[in-house]
Amino acid sequence: MEKTWNNKAWFMVLPVLVLVAFSAVIPLMTVVNYSVQDTFGNNEFFWAGTDWFIQVLQSDRFWDALTRNLIFSAIILTIEIPLGILIALNMPKTGFGVPVCLVLMSLPLLIPWNVVGTIWQVFGRVDIGLLGYTLAALGINYNYVNNVFDAWVTLIVMDIWHWTSLVVLLCYAGLVSIPDAYYQAAKIDGASRWAVFRYIQLPKMKRVLLIAFLLRFMDSFMIYTEPFVVTGGGPGNATTFLSIDLVKTAIGQFDLGPAAALSLIYFLIILLLSWIFYTVMTNSDAQS
Repeated sequence: MEKTWNNKAWFMVLPVLVLVAFSAVIPLMTVVNYSVQDTFGNNEFFWAGTDWFIQVLQSDRFWDALTRNLIFSAIILTIEIPLGILIALNMPKTGFGVPVCLVLMSLPLLIPWNVVGTIWQVFGRVDIGLLGYTLAALGINYNYVNNVFDAWVTLIVMDIWHWTSLVVLLCYAGLVSIPDAYYQAAKIDGASRWAVFRYIQLPKMKRVLLIAFLLRFMDSFMIYTEPFVVTGGGPGNATTFLSIDLVKTAIGQFDLGPAAALSLIYFLIILLLSWIFYTVMTNSDAQS
């Protein structure tokens, strides 16, 4: 029997394609256009080829910002993934505590990024902030504006407070999907809590951990609003990540060509690293 095709279904997808074209493809093509041209104003453009890309890749400013991004993302993933698993393992699975814990875990995720930055900017101030005032009262010289270490610690703790809940909720969803029969069999065999985690819970959480890992990597690598509000990229350039450097180049210096080239390189780095992480983790999952 010959299969018939109904191509009218494509008309249902057409509005989505048009929306994506306007919201993603067209702005991307505009950036590509700026990245290979130069202008002196009055909408007069001159072909520049790959000059802007070479300039960005040969700049110490780019490599320094990229290094800061990689270090920040590595620290965030190293802390938030194990911490999220630990909290999810200790959350109640039944009873009144379940909705309470879920609501409390969801609250930080509902706060906009600029509000989070403002909260921690005020929270860390020595004169009016609870954290800064308390540390000063304890004799600890804390100043995220002038001290590089304090600025990094503030941004890391802020990100942990804001986004660990995402890891927790994903891990919790994986845990509650495990049938009780697995735990009953482990109890009969006399398995320890570590054995239950190692051979039952962790394998069942692998897929949600993959999602959590990729989401947190992309978010932490693209972080902009929070550090910009809290430190402005300072002290000096200590917390100037690629996103902040990109905005400074495009808006502060109005160098549209280098900014467009940097944004495309930035996008390709995120795409490449995410693909590598996804490939490695899915291959390891398939082998196990």
